[in-house]
Amino acid sequence: MAAEHRRQPAPVVRPAVWETYGPADLSSVPVFCGGFINFGYWKAVDLEGPLSEGDRLRSERDLYRHVLDAAAPRGGRAVEVGCGLGLGCALALEEYGPAGITGVDVHPQQLQRARDVNAALLEAEPHRLRFVLGAAESLPLDSGRFDCLYSVEAAQHFPDLAAFARETARVLRPGGRVAVASFFTVDGAPAPADRLAGLLQTFASGLDIARPVGQLADAFTDAGLVGVRTVSIGAEVWPGWDGWLARHWEPGTWPRNFRAAWEQRLLDYYLVTATRP
Repeated sequence: MAAEHRRQPAPVVRPAVWETYGPADLSSVPVFCGGFINFGYWKAVDLEGPLSEGDRLRSERDLYRHVLDAAAPRGGRAVEVGCGLGLGCALALEEYGPAGITGVDVHPQQLQRARDVNAALLEAEPHRLRFVLGAAESLPLDSGRFDCLYSVEAAQHFPDLAAFARETARVLRPGGRVAVASFFTVDGAPAPADRLAGLLQTFASGLDIARPVGQLADAFTDAGLVGVRTVSIGAEVWPGWDGWLARHWEPGTWPRNFRAAWEQRLLDYYLVTATRP
């Protein structure tokens, strides 16, 4: 993979994000077993029986597969925004055959962990995998270089969805695809920020930002992308995630309120896709 030449100043990281993905190292928390940091896509998992760590790992990998199927990186150049430990980049290289993947993350400690975890792959595939420090709103990448851009459960942290959309449109080549999976408030839900702050610690602390999913869809349209499509995948996320949380958290504790927020039509999980014309 050719070097990227667009330079950006070191990104400013919001305090809650800095602590959670730096010193606290969310990837080491048992509910995120295996190092992936996402709630999982549980469609292929039997939720009627007890859930195993194997089930949990499959759900995390299947969420990436669901997004990558939509992003269509085969044979092209891909970028993952909010790559975390880079395990999704490694999965994409192994299963989807892109020409190369650039993982971008805003946190320098997380980025170093990605390089450490993937050291063997970086050595074996130096032209197909790289990790760079950068913010979603100011990507340190050249324009028109990528066939697809994807992001898995990171957009809830992005401070400026409009800037992210503009950067997405800038770095994609004509015909390039974007696929973003994350949780957003349901369009039209009343007072979502206050209600979510009362239910979920991650919203109360400022780690997650309450925005309607339509805000991202509109941002993609305003940035010049076409074919914008928003699909709820909550039915494949929330019941399994809550079932897995039940192994670690008692009923009535705040993490169990994710499912409650979904059932109240306040929060949902979405896949948002678009194309650069």
